[in-house]
Amino acid sequence: MQRTALPLPTALTSSLRRRLAVAAAMAADAGLLVGIVLPRGPVTSFGALVLVVLGLAVGWAAGRFTRSRWALAVAPAAYIAAFELVTIPSDGLTVDGIHLGSTWGVVAVIIGRGFHGLVVLFPMLVGAALGAAYARHVVGPPVQRGLRGKIGLGLRRLVTAFALVGIAVLVVALARPASTPALVGPTGKPIAGSVAELKKVRIADADLWLSIRGASPDLPVLLYLPGGPGQSDLGLSRALLGELTRDFLVVTVDARGIGKAYPSFDPDAATPERHVADTIAVTDYLRERFDEQKIFLFGESGGSVTGVLAVQQSPERFHAWLGSGQMVDLRETDRRIYRDLLADFERDGDQGPADKLRSFGAPPYASVLQYAWVMNSYDRLAGDYDPPAAYTRRAEESGVGFLGLGASEYTLVDKVNAARGLMDTFGAAYPRWQTIDFRRTVQKLDVPVYIFTGDHELPARRDLAIEWFEALDAPHKHLYSYPDAGHATAFEHADDFQRILRDTAMKESGYR
Repeated sequence: MQRTALPLPTALTSSLRRRLAVAAAMAADAGLLVGIVLPRGPVTSFGALVLVVLGLAVGWAAGRFTRSRWALAVAPAAYIAAFELVTIPSDGLTVDGIHLGSTWGVVAVIIGRGFHGLVVLFPMLVGAALGAAYARHVVGPPVQRGLRGKIGLGLRRLVTAFALVGIAVLVVALARPASTPALVGPTGKPIAGSVAELKKVRIADADLWLSIRGASPDLPVLLYLPGGPGQSDLGLSRALLGELTRDFLVVTVDARGIGKAYPSFDPDAATPERHVADTIAVTDYLRERFDEQKIFLFGESGGSVTGVLAVQQSPERFHAWLGSGQMVDLRETDRRIYRDLLADFERDGDQGPADKLRSFGAPPYASVLQYAWVMNSYDRLAGDYDPPAAYTRRAEESGVGFLGLGASEYTLVDKVNAARGLMDTFGAAYPRWQTIDFRRTVQKLDVPVYIFTGDHELPARRDLAIEWFEALDAPHKHLYSYPDAGHATAFEHADDFQRILRDTAMKESGYR
């Protein structure tokens, strides 16, 4: 006797409820396991691929066991509940509370929970649908009656095909490796003997990543510390400082918890002391590898904080300090920005933004989202100006895109990590910078100092940098200011930066 397919029940029988409970338990166990092992979700390509397989397997098992498409709702819900429960102690904007009241809060949900859901819940849904369909087919092959049944069957098969293609595309995207382009000469051919590599380096208990690029391994070494804290610049530095590689081995670091090094994120280690210790350890690695007694150290914005502290602590390792967008006193800068923005809002009659800023109160702020809201208004204080044509051309021609996330140096997971590393590391590190004031604590540096700033830098940052620079005691010191530059002065005037570094800093530092 021919059997008909089991219909999707409109009411849950006691037998189905028991099967769904077992399926929920399986999915919850998976959520607990992932929450314990990967409390921030997938942070490496390998981990993401494992979660794809896990999602498919758990979904298939749930659908197969329940023999019902109810598994598509029960399994993901149980997984999410268990994962969220076990990860409650985790810190960081992308993993703790859900904040949908601001743009950056929504972004945090997308790159945190959203990416995790794409990697594991999407495969789980596909697996549950396939498992349920297989189970119903085993119980009894469906009898399609009439045109409506045939159309329904065709649509289900089409949706299944699209879902499987989606899984395949996801796997290929996750598995695609990172790389950095070779250095090429005027003819477009790779430069013989040049260095162009991405290097993972073990520092203390963390894996950091370096981009090392130069026309020869015998060139002097320039270590670049990106801003933030939390910004990854592997792609941007290649695009905007590429000409430097003719005269220097340009090394850009993804520090712990940042970009490719996001898997090493630890809120407790996001301290100035740890950042400085890591910088000095990276410096020692470069000194030993390239047989250099000293290297040049360059920091942009937040990187200028760590850089100055590293030079102060260990001047014997460095030829010179170069600061762009130099930070001096973080709390005072933020408070001046608060006053300047409030005055600007009131002058323009923008009562809504003014009231919102007043509701925050004077910094420091309790939430990274408050800092993000204020930063979105920085352009009001910078004024209108046109950056140098060479700067905009390099950025456009590079193809690295917003924040450099389109660069080949990042895998798909790295791109997500670069965004969440900026949020989570900033949130953990910036409050610990609030007591830093170089005017009080760094009144002398035993290496030549070169500071780059622009007329369109925020006055709250530029004025303090100039005040500190003028009082600073150093063997040589120079302040370079440009009318067509803002916060990223060294990048905006990369050609001049290269000339000064090559012709002045190398000479005054006594480089051999």
